[in-house]
Amino acid sequence: MLANTTHAQQEAWPVKPVRVVIPFSAGTPIEVPARVATRRLAETTGLSFVFDYRTGASGTIGTEAVARAPKDGYTMLITNCSHSANPAYYKKLPYDAINDFAPVSQINVTYGNLLVIHPSLPARSVKEFIALAKARPGELKYASAGIGSPPHVSAALFAVMAGIQLLHVPYKGTAVAFNDVIAGHIEAMVASPTVVVPFVNAGRLRALGLGGPRRQPHVPDVPTFHEAGLTGFDLTCYHGVWYPAGTPNDIVRRVAGEVAKAVALPETRKHLADNGLIPTGTTPEEFAEFLRKDIAKQADVVKRIGLQPQ
Repeated sequence: MLANTTHAQQEAWPVKPVRVVIPFSAGTPIEVPARVATRRLAETTGLSFVFDYRTGASGTIGTEAVARAPKDGYTMLITNCSHSANPAYYKKLPYDAINDFAPVSQINVTYGNLLVIHPSLPARSVKEFIALAKARPGELKYASAGIGSPPHVSAALFAVMAGIQLLHVPYKGTAVAFNDVIAGHIEAMVASPTVVVPFVNAGRLRALGLGGPRRQPHVPDVPTFHEAGLTGFDLTCYHGVWYPAGTPNDIVRRVAGEVAKAVALPETRKHLADNGLIPTGTTPEEFAEFLRKDIAKQADVVKRIGLQPQ
């Protein structure tokens, strides 16, 4: 009787909407994979999803909210590589990035961020940009979504490997930072292709180089930083799904399976690719192993760029 009761309780999920915490502002690139995953889950489970944007502190505020949430399958985290990076950026996080979460599935990886500049800047290649920065040390500004954000880390690593000094101007979010680059108030930004490619194709920005190991299909003439002379430069991001640690394993696996199926659909893969994302769709175990390696990699990058934990 007890076994049957337990089984019935497990089968009852889902019976109410799921809160999807996104620890960044609305309109950021993370919404593309988030909507891919939740759309499929809505179709196959009958679930409804409510996006909860909990912004601030490089994603840590929203992430903490999920770590402290009930472990009942009704609070989900969808975030990016900040989850791997924040343990190195903060002296003390209000959560454990590994032990306080149950990894569900990695939705995608990225091609890395694109170095884009305002067209008024007289540089048409990575080499010319580096030469210009060396001629004007500390004068050229680059925008980011905040200290420790992927655009900041990508640009800081670029500067270290290029041997140049750039002035970092952090903003509270990608959209605000990006607008000032388009307006010409800031000379450069190393940002997600999802955001910048349309503006590059429209001639409002100039793309010089890419931070990942392979070229982005939507800007095939833009070389990787490695190809442009920064040997070994390889810094990409990802998006994924987590539950609070202790969430029933059957729920974690059911959601992971549906996310993987969603990512495998031809129309989903095309949608992700159209937005500059590389589909993955992994098991919880695969995602957990990836995270362990990426957290260590991010810690090495932080040491390399000399960023002091806050």
